Amino acid sequence: MLRATFLHFSGIGPVTEADLWRAGVGDWRELVDRPEALGLTGAGLRHLEREVASSESAFTGRDAAYFGHRLPDREHWRLYPEFGRETAFLDIETTGLSPFEGIVTVVTVHGSLGTRSFVAGEDLEELPAYLRRYSLLVTFNGSRFDVPFLRVRFPELEPPPVHIDLRFVLYRLGHSGGLKRIEQRLGIGDRSGVEGIHGLDAVRLWQEYRRGNSGALERLVKYNRADTVNLEPLLGLAVDELERRLRPPRAPPGDRSVGPAGPSPALLPPR
Repeated sequence: MLRATFLHFSGIGPVTEADLWRAGVGDWRELVDRPEALGLTGAGLRHLEREVASSESAFTGRDAAYFGHRLPDREHWRLYPEFGRETAFLDIETTGLSPFEGIVTVVTVHGSLGTRSFVAGEDLEELPAYLRRYSLLVTFNGSRFDVPFLRVRFPELEPPPVHIDLRFVLYRLGHSGGLKRIEQRLGIGDRSGVEGIHGLDAVRLWQEYRRGNSGALERLVKYNRADTVNLEPLLGLAVDELERRLRPPRAPPGDRSVGPAGPSPALLPPR
């Protein structure tokens, strides 16, 4: 999907991108080979060639930040198929809704390095360095909760440069509500052993652990890990569905038209 994405090129928006797909322009190189699809000549074509070369270099160099900075936040999901092994799924547990009143108790990171849980008072301080190993971050409502909480807890934190907030990706597909409700609706995710536990229970479990109940911590960590690991199949489903909905069928062989709206405006080089 990423190599078929044109939104990060100057002058190309969603309508033009869809027109290019309909015309059978399937990746960056085909776009350069068919400049007539955008009405490009001269300086405009040379500027496009430079942008394509930069994209190819970033792709080869595994530079997710390059694409993350140039794509709208709502389109960051397009990076996941190509950067899956550099993706960290993350969820946190806290004792409150405000980072200035509650504390972070447990954080789980799930990715190609395995599934690791960090616990306050044990190894939570190792989280910032661990996250630097990844290029993509996936959360559910993390742009409004998890990341702001962690930034207060760790002022030096540098999250992965690309953030996919699955709450808004799923909402775009018509799936509203909390994570557990969406899991149940779609039949995705494993919550064996932590059925029925919710956010307030996580606070209670932490308090019980602090009073000496080690079993409460084990249950809290297991609950947090389920919240985190279940994000992976949900994102996979969302990415497949978004690509299916967005990318129209390719034009039949020999059909070189851009679409019913005619050629899109030419790309212009920076002044």
